[in-house]
Amino acid sequence: MFDPDSFDDTSSDHEQFEKEQLAQDRDAAGVDTADVDDTTARRLVDDLIDVDVVTPVPEDRILVHEPSGTPFDSPRQLAVFHRGWTAGRDADAEGE
Repeated sequence: MFDPDSFDDTSSDHEQFEKEQLAQDRDAAGVDTADVDDTTARRLVDDLIDVDVVTPVPEDRILVHEPSGTPFDSPRQLAVFHRGWTAGRDADAEGE
């Protein structure tokens, strides 16, 4: 026979619900980088150079993201990285 109390046991339901909520939060916090084309990347990098966030090193043909110290040889890679880096810092600031 079936134990009717086993159907009423919801002790693990809250854990499953919490896992689903955390997954949704991570998805919502994700940064979409698919829309970073070469023109958008170049514009963002130029703006970052203007505000001293990026330093071009012409002799090495690289761009250095100053806050992280990370070098890049592609404006598009740098733009995608900066978007993710900014989103990560924003998420950290919200969590404080």
